[in-house]
Amino acid sequence: MSYHAPQDQALSAQLLSMLADIKAFLGVSTPTLWLQTAVNNLEALLVDHAQCEKKAASAAMQLMFRYPQDAELCRRMSKLAREELRHFEQVAAHMQARQIVDRQQTASRYASSLKTHIRKDEPHRLIDALLVGAFIEARSCERFAALVPWLVDTGRPADLELADFYRGLLASEGRHFKHYIELAEARAGYSLEARLAELRAVENTLVIAPDETFRFHSGPPLLLAG
Repeated sequence: MSYHAPQDQALSAQLLSMLADIKAFLGVSTPTLWLQTAVNNLEALLVDHAQCEKKAASAAMQLMFRYPQDAELCRRMSKLAREELRHFEQVAAHMQARQIVDRQQTASRYASSLKTHIRKDEPHRLIDALLVGAFIEARSCERFAALVPWLVDTGRPADLELADFYRGLLASEGRHFKHYIELAEARAGYSLEARLAELRAVENTLVIAPDETFRFHSGPPLLLAG
């Protein structure tokens, strides 16, 4: 399958600007090998995407339970959780159309590894949790955008529908990323650049290094990369 750049003409100027900001925030792009693997393993991709949406909703609700006194945090996380569950329902519809049955999966190394770097003492614990959330949402957005041209390239009607769905998720994922960053900055009281650089180095390694398990946020497959 050939690779070509995303069809930017299908995106608004606002979305293009948002994607540029997200790519700058992340620092590195998803490896081509991961994209090639994803488009050839759409069942595995969709199953894990469904899990990711549920986990994203759960993560937002956990913050609400942990910090009930923070009204603004709870308000934003409540809305985010509802949107993530709606996305899960949409992914489930695409799975049903492809006769894919949802199933339990082991956790990927990506989110679990990032979360090991969350500090234990407050307010650093909250700030790190928000920054990790920002990286997860930013990477999701970057991968949705990167997958679109690959799905279009297959020419299969179901893949074209999935490409439209992923294109449609960009605005909400970008908004979630922005919420996490804004909440972290408002609660920090100090520059986050140094901490972001530390977490970015961890995130980039997880995205680039070969991975034993294919997941939505995994690195390139170990067997193919080796």
